[in-house]
Amino acid sequence: MHVDLPNKRYFKIGEVAKAFGVNTSLIRFWEKEFDIIKPKKNEKGNRLFTKEDIENFKLIFNLVKERGFTLDGAKQKLKKNPDKVVNNYEIISRLESVKAELIKIKNQL
Repeated sequence: MHVDLPNKRYFKIGEVAKAFGVNTSLIRFWEKEFDIIKPKKNEKGNRLFTKEDIENFKLIFNLVKERGFTLDGAKQKLKKNPDKVVNNYEIISRLESVKAELIKIKNQL
């Protein structure tokens, strides 16, 4: 999954929700459910997500929305073999980008 976010240190919850195509309530819910997401909060209490949080959201989104895991199943998968999940996601992500590039080249021919 490609998430289109600008290159900056912190992201607001609305930016994250828009990038993933979900509601802000789902972002807040996943934050409570998964302890790998730890946004910082400013003085007003607004959540500020880091790039690491975004990468964790990508993993969760892949497991829950794309692969059809339940929340409990995704939690167990992340606890049981977090390195394997990350490696598999990175491989899939690279393959998708190669596929997109090949399709782009094909369309140009």
